[in-house]
Amino acid sequence: MRARTTALTAACLALALAAGPLAAAGASAAPATASAAGPAAASGAPTAHDATGPDVEALSAAIAGLPDRDVTAADVRVGGDGTWRGTAGVRDIRTGAPALRDGRFRAGSVTKVVTASIVLQLAAEGRISLDGTVQHYLPGLLTEDFEPITVRQLLNYTSGLKPGPSLGETVEEGYPHRFETLTPRQVVAGSAAQGPAYRPGTRQTYGNIHYTVLGMLIEKVTGDSYAHQAQVRIFGPLGMRHTSFPAGADPRVHGPHNRGYDWIDGKLVDVTDWNMSDRWAAGDMISTTADLQRLLVALFRGRVVPEPQLREMFTVPGLPGARYGAGLERIELNGKVIWGKTGSRPGYATAIAATRDLSRTLVYDVTATDAKGDGAGTAERFGYPAFNR
Repeated sequence: MRARTTALTAACLALALAAGPLAAAGASAAPATASAAGPAAASGAPTAHDATGPDVEALSAAIAGLPDRDVTAADVRVGGDGTWRGTAGVRDIRTGAPALRDGRFRAGSVTKVVTASIVLQLAAEGRISLDGTVQHYLPGLLTEDFEPITVRQLLNYTSGLKPGPSLGETVEEGYPHRFETLTPRQVVAGSAAQGPAYRPGTRQTYGNIHYTVLGMLIEKVTGDSYAHQAQVRIFGPLGMRHTSFPAGADPRVHGPHNRGYDWIDGKLVDVTDWNMSDRWAAGDMISTTADLQRLLVALFRGRVVPEPQLREMFTVPGLPGARYGAGLERIELNGKVIWGKTGSRPGYATAIAATRDLSRTLVYDVTATDAKGDGAGTAERFGYPAFNR
């Protein structure tokens, strides 16, 4: 995963907490990418002048005028003390059909929240020790160059593992290879062959590799596939009926969904169909905003991971610059704290975020045409108005 993803996470959550009104909240639209814009739909009890609820005026402005150069569709949910819902844009720029409410999308690194939850459930069951090591659970996976790496260090990104190989560091590089397969085992083998980046536990470096290894750990301990464990432990119990993982190297998003696009060589290209198998337990999940809202609320209420394991998700290691617990990121601004996770795949940018007491929640999916690029515009446009009071 590129360092950009970490920057997007920090920007989205920090901007979401900023105090005071936002002028138009990113409402100035770039030139449209399609001639027909789908209708925007918004609902919710709070008004723009509600001192405690989300800034409805800014949220409405944020989804106005879609599609534009940066975003073709948006589906946004704000909950807690006051709710708001907005959907805008188009499902397909060729037809101009209105964007789907609760369409399916690639949730990217929000997948890591599910992976962390499964590992912590297994820890609560006594089947995994968070102080146990990769070398113990997955013997032979790493070379002798590596010091012992604990499960906890994988969860909070302090393992010292280097990123594994990829089929392209940018959308432009990856697009010609989008139907090729790079297995998780190949990714981990490529990482291990490089040796450690640093001693475990001495730095925090966000990346997919930690969670790819955790996916392998889940399969080893349970004797089951990662996808099935996610279904029986998370998706099924929470009623996440529209959340799943692609079968093998299937490049399609099955079920109703908004198409995803990205700018490649100056042209807007449909990048919806893409084999994401190399992301697996780190970023291969397909979901909806409704399902992710269920996950977010249930997780924070202790219905997914029991105490004391749940505390791991809200515990940031005492290292310079560290801001991640087990799967979740902590951002503090003006005395407020929220926890969440963003995700991005070509054509799709996603976020879940909430205050610890669930007094405010945010879930969005945006078909962003630079989802794997800078992403700051998306963060400002859809994150800020939800938490700015």
